[in-house]
Amino acid sequence: MYKKIIVPIAMDQLEHGESVLGIAEKLIDEGGEIVLLNVVEDLNAYAQGYMIVDFPLEMVEESRKHATKTLEAMKAKHGINGRIEIRTGGAAGTINALAHEENADLVIIASHRPGLIDYFIGSTASRVVSHCPCAVLVDR
Repeated sequence: MYKKIIVPIAMDQLEHGESVLGIAEKLIDEGGEIVLLNVVEDLNAYAQGYMIVDFPLEMVEESRKHATKTLEAMKAKHGINGRIEIRTGGAAGTINALAHEENADLVIIASHRPGLIDYFIGSTASRVVSHCPCAVLVDR
């Protein structure tokens, strides 16, 4: 059905990520590619204008290393044809940018039940659905 599927996986939601990856495996064309994406949030970007906080670069690098190791293990476990992308930035914007860069056919994103804060700033899944250049499947 799809030639290129992007599957964003949050390190704090690995169980849901496994579920979403299973969906991608069922929907990918033979010879298609699944891109496992993790976005390491740029916390310094959120601090602008509100407070001054400087997060050590080592913290970001350790998050990137952990995500790479975790997603490589997940890729091997499922035996998928695909690759790993680790990006830094805001989650929704980064997911949408990668979908555009890759000319993806589909993004499959996990969602959680919204909390109070999501009603004020919107959830990542909501922003991806609203601005993604390709089809989006939201798994709850």
